[in-house]
Amino acid sequence: MAPSSVVTTLDRADRWGDFRRLMHDVHLLAPDQLAERVATFARGLGLAEFVIYLVDYEQRSLLPLRGEGVPLRQELAVDGSAAGRCYRQVTPVDAGRTDHRWVPLLDGVERLGVVEVSAPVVTEELGADAVALASLVAELVVVSDTYSDIFAQLRRRKTMSLAAEIQWELLPPLTFASDRVVVTGALEPAYDIGGDSFDYAVNGPLAEVLVLDAVGHGLPAALLATAAIGTYRHARREMRDLPDVAAAMNRVIAENFPGSQFATAAIARLHLDTGQLRWVNAGHPDPLVLRDGALVRPPQCRPHPPLGLQHGKPEVCEMQLHPGDRVLFYTDGIVEARSPAGEFFGEERLADFVLRAEATGDPAPETLRRLMRQVLEHQSDQLQDDASIVVVEWLTGDEQQLQV
Repeated sequence: MAPSSVVTTLDRADRWGDFRRLMHDVHLLAPDQLAERVATFARGLGLAEFVIYLVDYEQRSLLPLRGEGVPLRQELAVDGSAAGRCYRQVTPVDAGRTDHRWVPLLDGVERLGVVEVSAPVVTEELGADAVALASLVAELVVVSDTYSDIFAQLRRRKTMSLAAEIQWELLPPLTFASDRVVVTGALEPAYDIGGDSFDYAVNGPLAEVLVLDAVGHGLPAALLATAAIGTYRHARREMRDLPDVAAAMNRVIAENFPGSQFATAAIARLHLDTGQLRWVNAGHPDPLVLRDGALVRPPQCRPHPPLGLQHGKPEVCEMQLHPGDRVLFYTDGIVEARSPAGEFFGEERLADFVLRAEATGDPAPETLRRLMRQVLEHQSDQLQDDASIVVVEWLTGDEQQLQV
């Protein structure tokens, strides 16, 4: 065997040994030791520095995770920084230097933040190692987050209301993608959300989506949303048809929340093989469909009363999607956001924003992040109602934008 081959083989064996030790250690690793342990492992790969940044709840700032031996860093803006460009575009960014690189921190395709890496020269091989390590770190962050408050505390830039705390714990990951469907959502005000929420699940050939707007504000609305989403998940996992899912949610709200409390909702099911979209409209805005650069409105379908006020099972609406369609499910806080002059944000402005973002190549999660900024700016950063949205993309081919 040639000397270079021996070195390569030994180097690979050393790396696998370090990796095995890391994976052994993480079983007993306290979350506050994660940054330090990963930075030590990264140095064994030849990376002088490896700093983890998590995005805050409003997706405005990237916040460094500190640890012993980890270089001290300041928070960075998502808009207007090289680290932010890495986050927004889901791509490594060199920032004009050969010794320094930003790498996306992704759990699946869910954007958690970025990683800063440095070496005397970040070679192609080192860059690939950094991307792979960032993927592992993302998984460790998500797992550790289930039994620690450290990451949730780091991500807060403002005081969070109790209602918002409950709602964030209810949410699934903000983005999911496969080769057939992308589902991504957003909600505001991030630190004071009350009654708006959403849920989804991709089960084999079916993508299930719920967008919910519980009446009222604050804790009462959050508690109603909790019961509604819990019921939705229970009925969905029992594989009930959409009218039965809606009936179960209606019954739980009516029986447990007196005083005519209710929730509007869109409860949808997309068959990923055929593109058949079915949904129940419970007093909710109709979905919007974007196709070939234009807005397409679904066929006329009779809406039903909100959940908690229904009598009998609702009818199901249906529409055949085309490959490449994007479906927007949203609450009225989006379109009814009113400027100081009294102008509503409106459906046309919503559709136009998403279409323009699609034309410029923005990934779906970045489109919604920017959309929420636009809705807030339209209302002078003072939302008078919760605002949430979920976009479902069927066979667009854009899922490749969401991974490194």
